[in-house]
Amino acid sequence: MEMNVLDYYRALEQASEHMLQAAESDDWDRVVELEGACAVLIERLREVGSAAQLSPSERAEKHRIMLAILQHDARIRALAEPWLDLWDAAPPGSRSTLLH
Repeated sequence: MEMNVLDYYRALEQASEHMLQAAESDDWDRVVELEGACAVLIERLREVGSAAQLSPSERAEKHRIMLAILQHDARIRALAEPWLDLWDAAPPGSRSTLLH
């Protein structure tokens, strides 16, 4: 069965929700893994989305999904900021120890 454009948006929303759950669990390896899955979905959306004609209700669902994804992203960024601040403050030669 071929996915339509809203199926890709739904999959992207689900992946971003899983990214948030991983970030909340401090599982940053999983966040990165899911980020890769999102990139694949976004590329596929670029391919199928340009030709898609959405009804008003489908556009409303797309809008809801996009807002949810933005909220997930904002929360993930807020969770990552302390780690990023620590990374920025660490001397370049000691940063590899932060990765382990």
